[in-house]
Formats: sequence, C-alpha cells, structure tokens
Amino acid sequence: MIEGWRWYGDFDRISLGEIAQTGASSIVTALHEVPYGEVWTRDVIATRRNQIQRAGFSWQVTESLPIHERIKRGDGDLTELFANYRQSMANLSDCGIKVICYNFMPLLDWTRTDLSAPVATGATCLRFSLPKMAAFDVYMVERPGAEKDFTAADLAAAKDWIDQSTPESREVLTNAIMAGLPGAYERYDAPGLREALKPYEGMTHSDLRANYSRFLSEVIATAEELGLVFAVHPDDPPRDILGLPRIVSCADDIRWNLAAVDSPANGLTLCAGSLGANPANDVPAIAREFADKIHFAHLRNVRKDPDGSFEEAAHLEGDTDMVDLIRALLAEEKRRTTEGRKDCSIVFRPDHGHEMLGDAAKQTHPGYPLIGRLRGLCELRGVIAGQA
Repeated sequence: MIEGWRWYGDFDRISLGEIAQTGASSIVTALHEVPYGEVWTRDVIATRRNQIQRAGFSWQVTESLPIHERIKRGDGDLTELFANYRQSMANLSDCGIKVICYNFMPLLDWTRTDLSAPVATGATCLRFSLPKMAAFDVYMVERPGAEKDFTAADLAAAKDWIDQSTPESREVLTNAIMAGLPGAYERYDAPGLREALKPYEGMTHSDLRANYSRFLSEVIATAEELGLVFAVHPDDPPRDILGLPRIVSCADDIRWNLAAVDSPANGLTLCAGSLGANPANDVPAIAREFADKIHFAHLRNVRKDPDGSFEEAAHLEGDTDMVDLIRALLAEEKRRTTEGRKDCSIVFRPDHGHEMLGDAAKQTHPGYPLIGRLRGLCELRGVIAGQA
C-alpha cells in the first residue's frame, strides 16, 4: 500500500517539508482555489505537480475534482459544465494524475457539530451530535418540515440544547457545520443556509440518483479513454442532512452506484470512517465485496453512540476492525499483482486524526492535524507491516 497525505496546497498550514518528515510518499491534493465548474488548466496542474515532485513526493490521487451543484440538481443546460469537467480530466491525465476521488453530496461536504470535542487522553476530536444537528436544523435554520426527520427523543434533546445555548455557542455550532466545505468556498450563517437549501426543496433520493447516473454517463467513457479511474467517496455522515438526500451511505447504495455505469473506471474510495458511522455497515465486508473497484482508501475510525451520534476515534481504537480491513486491502493488492494489474498498489491516507500535543496552535484544517495524523499513519504502518 502507498502511504498518502492530504495537503491543501496554499490553504494548508502544514508544509510539504513537514509532511516529508512523516514518511508518507504520495500527496493527495486538489486545486481548491479553482471555482466549481471551471477548467483545471494543464499549466496550473503541472505547476502543482512539479511543486510536489520537487519536495520528493508523487501525486497520484486528486481529492477532489469537484462537481458543480447544478449537475447534482440536474439544473438547466449542463453542456458546458460537463465539457469543462472532461477537459479537467484530460489535463489531469496529461500530467500523470490517474485517480479522481469525488463525492456526490449535495451542497455540504462532510458535516460535524463539534470540531474540538474532548477525548480521554486530553486530545480533541471531530464529533457529530445528532441532538445538536436537530437543534441547528429545527431551531436555527428553521427548515420547513425538519421535525419529521427526527425522533421524539432527538427533538427533546435538541430543545434542551437550544434552551441552554448562548449566541456564542450557536455561532460555534454553525461554524463547525460549515467547516466541511473545502478551500475558499462560501460559508453560510443559519438564515443564509436556509436560502441555499431552497433550490433542493423536494429533491428525492431517486432524483439525486438520476442526476448521479447522468454524471457517470457523461464522464466514465472519457475516463476509460484517458486511462483514469473515478473513486466515489461515501456520504459523511451516512444519513440525510438538512433535508438533503444522500445516496452513497451503505453497501446497497454502493452496489447501485457501481452498477449504474459498469466499468473498471467507476470505482470506490473506501472511507472506513464514513461507512463506519452507519451501524448497518460491516466495513471489512464492504471492502471484500467491492475490492476490485477500490481505487483509493481513507483509513480512519469512529466510535458510535446509540442515538446516531459518533466521534472520530484513534485509528486502531474505534468500532471498525482496522486490522481486518487492512487485511482485506492487502489481499486485494496480492490478487491484482497475480492478475498483472497496473494498479496493484492502493494509495491510502490517514484521515481525521485527533488534535494533540501542539496541533491546536498550528490551526490546521479541522480534522487534519499534523501530530494526530502522524500518529495514525505510524499505527497503520505497523499494522500493514505486520500483515505483509
């Protein structure tokens, strides 16, 4: 397996020189400064690639080549947006980047309610609290019909939280929920988010699947021609959020996604944390079922609560059996080697580490501390060496 590390380019407070000290060999990055829907030009991609290579790394996976919200909504004439996307694909291929990680989550990317929840060691972690999410949705955003998406217990806990909240705590919650948007993208306050949700009103899972299927039909054939592979990232968290449908949350969803356009180029990012947050998911079993379509892996762990809340655990200490998962990925690499596949080695990266020691002072992207991820990488490295 190839040790990767996510880097946000000019937005990142962690330098390539610091990443080199972790022992990772491959950078996972994107052109976060380019607005959604615009072409990633060959010159800009090459400049970023050369910067990465000069620092001693490879760049094999882009995370992410983002999909414009109009494509997710199926909104209007999408000819230019699809053409731009395919041109970006061609430019990435020309520069030697052959794996595209992406997601099809409407409007919001990964969503958390707490960016610095305390853990027993004295470190902090990312956390998703269902009561806080209900409080935000029902009482702050005031989304019409939001109450229908929560149980009576959820709503009671949400009411308790909102009654005890202050303007400061409500602002902290809003900022946490907005933190999942990567790069230089607009953040919303609660009223602004209510307005941003309006174009998605009435969108069903079937609607989103139809739009996703259209996206795949527009890009996968081109990916085959260019020698690229796509790796869809599961929903995070794996549940509908703010009335927005999510369609990559469980094994059944993945079966549908991969069958929508049946091609070796239509594959999966195996994110152990996103899938692991769904109590119905057996992550090692999912890895074994879809092993031949796994083009990239995020190795992180979560600890779930009975009410649907969860938090990031240390990489080897959560609810997912990480040793068994790595065993499945190594078995797939061995199978690919026997078959003579060129993609026999899977790039993985440690993900969403705990903020520990001096991490807080560095003020990195939430969930992407230096020391916490280094600890995770070292733990994963040890497991991989022990299974090899």
